[in-house]
Amino acid sequence: MTGSPFSSPRYRKERHHMTSIGILGAGRVGTNLAGKLSAAGHHVTLGGRSPEDTAARTAGLAARIAFADQRTTARTADIVINATPGDSSLARFTDLRADLVGKILIDVSNATRDDGDGLPGELCYPGSSLAEKLQAALPDTHVVKTLNTMLFTVMTAPEALATPPTAYLSGDDEHAKRTVTGLLGDLGWRPERIEDLGDITTARATEAMILVVPHILRRHGFKPFAVSLAR
Repeated sequence: MTGSPFSSPRYRKERHHMTSIGILGAGRVGTNLAGKLSAAGHHVTLGGRSPEDTAARTAGLAARIAFADQRTTARTADIVINATPGDSSLARFTDLRADLVGKILIDVSNATRDDGDGLPGELCYPGSSLAEKLQAALPDTHVVKTLNTMLFTVMTAPEALATPPTAYLSGDDEHAKRTVTGLLGDLGWRPERIEDLGDITTARATEAMILVVPHILRRHGFKPFAVSLAR
């Protein structure tokens, strides 16, 4: 991207040292991100509870993506992505605290209770957010919240929507947010569509946006969409 901040020597140096990405959660979100990030040249490990089952279910990705258990994935990656169900993420990542010291944790999940039909229900952490809970539980890890306000397909194909979508960003560490901004560029996000909201407490705003999602899905089905900022 001509003239983008990602073409600067500083960005290229940061990215060169941060290309090992571990994704915890091998469902639709995790495998979708794994495929695009791997295609962009990153070394990606997909972490599931059973690496053999995960590899078998994602045979199309197996040639270019490594598979491991979740602890090994967290321990060996420089950047970790939380693509696990949000209602169980806190306990899962708290158990991995020692493996995540000094690393960036990108949280793309929403913590909601199942409303009975498989769609998001009430927030698990009203007045707070999953991202804030993760940051408090992992004080030596840099948590960055992003990509949680859209259908999973839009995460890696923002250009597919007729209206340019927004990727919001929340986090306390500026270096971590710059690194994540670079990865968003690899996923197809243009700089002007990335909205840095500020510190990790701003994640409660984007996580609350999930409350509109079940109504959209019931009305229109699982068609690509994003809850975006219009200017």
